[in-house]
Amino acid sequence: MNTLKRLIILTILLSLLAFSFPSTCLFAAPNPPQKNVIFMIMDGTNSDIVTLSRWYRGTDLQLDKILVGGTRTYSAQSAITDSAAAGSAMATGMKTKADYIGMNPDGRPVLTVLEGAKLAGYKTGIVATSPVQHATPAAFTSHVLNREEFGDIGEQQVYQGLDVILGGGAAWLKPKSKDHVKNDDGMLKTKEVSREDGENLGEIIGAEGYDLVLKRDGLLKRKGASKLWGAFAEEDIAYEMDRKTLKPDEPSLAEMTRAAIQRLSQSEKGFFLMVEGSKVDWAAHKNDPVGMISEVLSFDDAVGEALKFAREDRNTMVVAVTDHGNSGLTLGNQGTNGDYKNQPVEKFVEPLRKAELTVKGAVSQLKEDHSNLKEVLSNYGLGNLSKKEFCAMEDASKKAEDLEDEMVKLMAKRANLGFTTHGHTGEDVFLYAYGPGKPVGLIENTDIPRVISKYLGFSLSSGEFVSWYVDGAEFYRERGFDVKIEGRTSKNPVMVVKRGDEKLRFPENKNFYWENGEKVRLKSVNVYDGQTFYVHVEG
Repeated sequence: MNTLKRLIILTILLSLLAFSFPSTCLFAAPNPPQKNVIFMIMDGTNSDIVTLSRWYRGTDLQLDKILVGGTRTYSAQSAITDSAAAGSAMATGMKTKADYIGMNPDGRPVLTVLEGAKLAGYKTGIVATSPVQHATPAAFTSHVLNREEFGDIGEQQVYQGLDVILGGGAAWLKPKSKDHVKNDDGMLKTKEVSREDGENLGEIIGAEGYDLVLKRDGLLKRKGASKLWGAFAEEDIAYEMDRKTLKPDEPSLAEMTRAAIQRLSQSEKGFFLMVEGSKVDWAAHKNDPVGMISEVLSFDDAVGEALKFAREDRNTMVVAVTDHGNSGLTLGNQGTNGDYKNQPVEKFVEPLRKAELTVKGAVSQLKEDHSNLKEVLSNYGLGNLSKKEFCAMEDASKKAEDLEDEMVKLMAKRANLGFTTHGHTGEDVFLYAYGPGKPVGLIENTDIPRVISKYLGFSLSSGEFVSWYVDGAEFYRERGFDVKIEGRTSKNPVMVVKRGDEKLRFPENKNFYWENGEKVRLKSVNVYDGQTFYVHVEG
């Protein structure tokens, strides 16, 4: 038999063998590729501050490379949304009312895209420079009728089972904590109180298997795949411009984003990460252009971290957007009316570049006797003041907020900037996206979670996730149980369900119930709105 015949026979035999055995016997089935989503929200950012930040930096932004469209921001009740309704729209795919967190307009809890991703087997995380209990991160991780319920929000977050939580808000994890109220421009003012339910959530975080880190060094050094909770400030993390000098123990948004991606990317299936640059909005409420630029550029650096990972990974969708405008900042004001066509870029950015601190950072350094007022003003870039200007600053310095107001007005005047409001604005905003399945064009903010959930392989608008939460009393009474709520007006209410010898106890904000004294884990937290207990029932 010659060589050619042998080769023919061998080929035939191999072909027969290939058909005789399942393909898995010959070739290992490839694992499906990871699917990851990094959803990045730059709170309270209008288009002009993005333009101004680009001029200030002197180069294109990371965001510029992935501009794909625009987003409509209105809420269910107003042309101008608040962060709670906007965050909830982008988390649930449903427009809702002001102050509602993870609730539909009727006040019922709605599953969020983060919760859906977790239930579908993805690792999940949030990053923010605000307290993590603040409106936007809360909208992805909790369900309350009032965004100011930081205690309930924080407790739900602890029991949600996320893999990574990084940001501020340590105060609301402790029995001795801080409550907060809003001043006239929407900013937080705090007072120390005991946590009303008396719980130490820091201990629960440890019991739930998290690495708890409190400082920047701990975040940068800590590696691994275990769950991670970083609480780097009692309230909010400092503005990036101030952080470098005044709060070096706090991490930057880019560092937190990188650390979160490092942990979450070790998932075999993939991950969903929400990142918020929270404080463009806070600076905009103050009409502080320096603070706004600080936080836009901080956010842009975080976008750079996300894009670096996505370009290497090739299975990651990155979406970046703002939830709404704020302040009505304009390049140009009444002072440029007569000569707007002769305003070089330097006239806008050079006054801003003289600042070494934001207005909040600068004023925080004012001594009690005000002996360093000139230094404080200089740190904000306000040198060479006229006698009239300095006297106005001296008069205002009796109260920090009044001094801040005078300083930002003078900075805006010197930089030829205009502001129309200390509140939110209702314009469409830029949409940025990169990677497979990304949204494009002019879309509703509610379209974003639908696009994300479709890419990750589940739906928020059909199937079991639509009616995930049920009215607990209604559900169990229909099945012959007696239902009552113990401690209805207390800080630790419990829904008690009883039929014969069977007794179930559902504590508010936790992901379990007690069945005849034995603890049973749930896939979601129990939600109580003061009237109704909402629970998820398996099967």
